[in-house]
Amino acid sequence: MRRRELISSGAAALCAAGLRPVTAAPRLRILILGGTKFIGVHMTQLALKRGYAVTLFNRGKTNAALFPQVEKLRGDRNGQLEALKGRSWDAVIDDSGFVPRHVRLSAELLAPHVQRYVYVSSVSAYASLAKPTDESSPLATIADESTEKVTETTYGPLKALCEKAVEVAMPHRAIVLRPGFIVGPDDPTDRFTYWPARAARGGRMLVPGTPAQPIQFIDARDLARFTLDAIERELTGTFNMVAPPGHFTMRALIAASISAAQALARPSPPPRAVWASVDFLERQKADDDFPIWVPPTGDTAGFAEVSAARAMQAGLRITPMATTVHDTLAWYLRQPASQRAHLKAGPAPEREMQLLAAWTASTVKRSA
Repeated sequence: MRRRELISSGAAALCAAGLRPVTAAPRLRILILGGTKFIGVHMTQLALKRGYAVTLFNRGKTNAALFPQVEKLRGDRNGQLEALKGRSWDAVIDDSGFVPRHVRLSAELLAPHVQRYVYVSSVSAYASLAKPTDESSPLATIADESTEKVTETTYGPLKALCEKAVEVAMPHRAIVLRPGFIVGPDDPTDRFTYWPARAARGGRMLVPGTPAQPIQFIDARDLARFTLDAIERELTGTFNMVAPPGHFTMRALIAASISAAQALARPSPPPRAVWASVDFLERQKADDDFPIWVPPTGDTAGFAEVSAARAMQAGLRITPMATTVHDTLAWYLRQPASQRAHLKAGPAPEREMQLLAAWTASTVKRSA
């Protein structure tokens, strides 16, 4: 096809899907609630790269020196929203809402003054991840909807209530994004970072499950790109933000981590994966020790089977595994030694050594 025909057919496909083609990005006015930590940083960076007029609203306590060129409004989501009054923006990106009351306050205040409200939720908002889910699957509930204590058990239901608050305040103008694990450079949780960082230490590294086990996550930069594309195209609705089921596997993650480690850190001895069975990890009470990987049993049997079909149809693009791993390790290696020495996720080196010894002993016993 000639270039003009290709562009024309692409635009027609977008229109058929109910989307506006992205041409030259308009100078949109974007308000980001947060904007100076992990996904907020990537959102802000990309918005500035596209020439948007960006305003950040936060308490000024986290990375306050970032983005000196943008407008910064100070306040607190717990009712201190005076700085937002009397202002208008084309869209607001809410990546820092965990408590329904806080989200309701901002959504109701901004409803008359913005065209789109993007709320970053979570796949944890689903009632169950024991089987495959899509955007129509039931959401989690909680007996006491007034609670504001975010815990492992309340996190998902509170996210679902936050979604509801946005949709009630801005019907037909809300974009709800439900990511799974969000990964990449600047990730403060170290959940994904653990694997390339562990490979960079070298030697035998314990890996859970089987190489073919699927995993799901989203590169923070892919999430940022989809968010801004959705605003430009005037999307509404709910989208799961994950790679399609089966797109990534533990084998690919470990292979990419070893490759990146050898290229960037050159450890000696080189890293070598030792795969341990789920049964063994359960007996060792270590089945929750390894990040990104989730036991494919019971309540989490469908954790890596969240549908991405709607988002893919709407233009979600997935960064290759090797790129995400390489960039994450490069970022990690630039951090202070004190930070690199204490990963927030994954087993401590001593614990991993114990597990490796136990696994080796169990394999020797079985082969005897």
